[in-house]
Amino acid sequence: MTPFEIEIIIPLSAIDDLNHVNNVTYLQWVQDVAEQHWNAKIDSRLRETYAWVVVNHNITYKNPAFESETLLLQTWVENYTNVTCERHTKIVRKRDGVLLVTAKTVWCLIDKNTQKPSKITDELLNLFS
Repeated sequence: MTPFEIEIIIPLSAIDDLNHVNNVTYLQWVQDVAEQHWNAKIDSRLRETYAWVVVNHNITYKNPAFESETLLLQTWVENYTNVTCERHTKIVRKRDGVLLVTAKTVWCLIDKNTQKPSKITDELLNLFS
């Protein structure tokens, strides 16, 4: 499976008192790339019908990153149940390929109208397989 990928340049606002990217910023980027992947794959009908909520995040911080560096955020989905899936994310420094962060997030699909869990359909599975 080819991961969905976006490229970002680290802004000053992401930097903490230790002069590297703050852990909370990585969490935001994990969510941002997931949202962009979802929006890139679905149409307006699905966007109006479904949403995802986080069940849990597991993030491993491996190396620091610094202001103005270019990062690659890569994400893919696997291990589906009836209503959940695991979304994996890797954040890599572009210039040298150093792995900075890995993350696994369990997401639950919900019906936007009822805000209750919704079965992951074959249509959705096919979009992200």
